[in-house]
Amino acid sequence: MSESMLEEVWPLSPLQEGLLFHAVYDEDAPDVYVGQRVLDLDGPLDTEVLRRSWQALLDRHASLRAGFRQRATGAPVQVIYRGVEIPWREVDLSDRAPDDASAEAARLAAEEHRRRFDLEVPPLLRLLLLKLAPDRHRLIITTHHIVLDGWSLPVLMNELWAVYTAGGVTTGLPRATSYRAYLAWLARQDKDRARAAWREALAGVEEPTLVAPASDVPVVPSNLTVQAGETLADGLRALARGVGVTLNTVVQAGWALLVGRLTGRRDVVFGATVAGRPLDLPGVERMLGLFINTVPVRVTLDPGETVAALLGRVQAEQSALLDHQYLGLAEIQRLAGSGATFDTLLVFENYPMDQQGPPDLGGLRFTGGDVQETTHYPLSLVVGPGDGLELKLDCRPDVFDEPSARTLARRLVRLLEQMAADPGLLVGRLDALAADEREVVVSGWNDTVHAVESVTLVELFAAQVGRTPGALAVADERVRWSYAELDAASDRVAAEL
Repeated sequence: MSESMLEEVWPLSPLQEGLLFHAVYDEDAPDVYVGQRVLDLDGPLDTEVLRRSWQALLDRHASLRAGFRQRATGAPVQVIYRGVEIPWREVDLSDRAPDDASAEAARLAAEEHRRRFDLEVPPLLRLLLLKLAPDRHRLIITTHHIVLDGWSLPVLMNELWAVYTAGGVTTGLPRATSYRAYLAWLARQDKDRARAAWREALAGVEEPTLVAPASDVPVVPSNLTVQAGETLADGLRALARGVGVTLNTVVQAGWALLVGRLTGRRDVVFGATVAGRPLDLPGVERMLGLFINTVPVRVTLDPGETVAALLGRVQAEQSALLDHQYLGLAEIQRLAGSGATFDTLLVFENYPMDQQGPPDLGGLRFTGGDVQETTHYPLSLVVGPGDGLELKLDCRPDVFDEPSARTLARRLVRLLEQMAADPGLLVGRLDALAADEREVVVSGWNDTVHAVESVTLVELFAAQVGRTPGALAVADERVRWSYAELDAASDRVAAEL
């Protein structure tokens, strides 16, 4: 990008700084914050209008034209460029057999997903349009999370179809509010007050809450999706209404209980993704950018407290921090020390539903799709609170294989079921183990009965000396004795006694 194309220079939001660190930490490793959205479209598609529509959106939103660099001082900035062209590629697979075309489409999508972005060069968004049949297309949208959060994607897609319907022009859309307005809002906040709030909220946490060993190499998580079902979802909503809390609070408490069981702790800290869109910022609901933030959630688990009391306390504690959730995680952890360190994350998706485009697109219909998003945490839970309750676990595969992930999902569902069934139940009576797991722990692992020979300890030692006289028996900083040497030394002591 030439200097003549430079338009503006902006600071970074706290989470943008974190994602930039992860992206440049190991540039040869997979970038887990490259996300992908796949849309299947049936019907007549004007590919040139679609390309122009994407270009128009790129021209409309400055945040999509950001490249990330460092000043001479080392401070990171995002540089906004004008005249950026949308990366657009078309591949025609319509002459292939359906199975062959499907396989090649999957391969191309995976290839796009693996390919890293150069964060200095905008846009951090690229498009691949696959033609599967004369009137069947697949649009693969690959983006870096540093420029778009989950709330922004439905906004972007709804604008896309409005622009496409208008022939590739944005004249019918309301004026876009720049992401720069949010960055200016961040700069106006009372950070000293926020620091004090977080320091108080995390006071007394003495050690990190970790479920996995540390890894210096980024590992692409595997994922498992479980449909908890409408019955449980309705029960949890009824629980939330009855206690006077949000569904998010109920899920947070359930996740805290599970993490507490995994770590053997009653004072747990995990990460939560918050929307980060301030209500007092005009037009914030229509802005594109990375507004979300990851903040610690601390939950103390008192076995003598009821589920209802736990929920009420968790909501009150989190509500007290609502005005301070913009502070960066790195700064919060510097304030609170190692106690604010965690390696599990909860994402409760609570943004406007994606309409997948206007109902009339000249016969063009949305027929399916997929979204791939991950994080660097070894264990994450993404909750989609639709008609049912979708639980998606992202797990580091070297720590949690698929059977382990399924076990975790079952335990979480079991905890949530008990919470919904009886809000008066004591926390200490909530059982994460299913009947078969409890059978293994209580009966299987304790089934240690076996025949024991009627011999003395001296006879057992003599037999071991006879079997492995040269094997190491005793070692400290002064001596290393084999079984034969220990036998001789003990004989000398016995003789002297």
